[in-house]
Amino acid sequence: MSDNKITLQKAVGHFLTITNHKRLVMEGCFKAGLYYQGIMHDLSKYSCTEFIVGARYFQGDRSPNNAEREDKGLSTAWLHHKGRNKHHLEYWIDYNMDWDGVGIPLKGMKMPVKYVVEMFIDRVSACKNYQKDKYTDASPLKYYMKGKAPYMLHPESKELLERLLKILAKHGEDYTYAYIRRKVLKNDRVSRSRRFHEVVDGLPFIRLMGLFT
Repeated sequence: MSDNKITLQKAVGHFLTITNHKRLVMEGCFKAGLYYQGIMHDLSKYSCTEFIVGARYFQGDRSPNNAEREDKGLSTAWLHHKGRNKHHLEYWIDYNMDWDGVGIPLKGMKMPVKYVVEMFIDRVSACKNYQKDKYTDASPLKYYMKGKAPYMLHPESKELLERLLKILAKHGEDYTYAYIRRKVLKNDRVSRSRRFHEVVDGLPFIRLMGLFT
């Protein structure tokens, strides 16, 4: 990288980008009934370890972690992030106790369903955040298919993620979130929680995040 100095403009740009992403994920998680996960999602991005890297390599149209990898050969922000956020498949990679000495002695463990759902919402929100007006319901599936082969993801977790991405591409968000609530998480709390949404929407932090759209 030719210019990796932190400037106020880059720091503000990175803050607005990650905050808008967090707002989008929060909205999706609330639609699915995952309120706690929506509020707690990606808070580590505001830590010094991750935020400084994000501000240093901010570009606006892609993850600064990739820019850090190009510059250093690894991303210190990502190494910090993936070990603290359970919606990332890398959090669930462990040693394979059935390893026979051939191939890689690691494998993806089965993820709890609620984190697969959060991973789905995270992918949708990231595409919205970076693609902006170019985003369509098919965008998250297209992006996933580009990097599908290397994913070390448990077969059941992989099947659920791909199923949700395909449903979104075919039927849109309203149908997909209804499917998540009723068929995946097996609850319909959201339809009975309008009052909760009204209270949460009134919180200062949530209102503040709404300024960054």
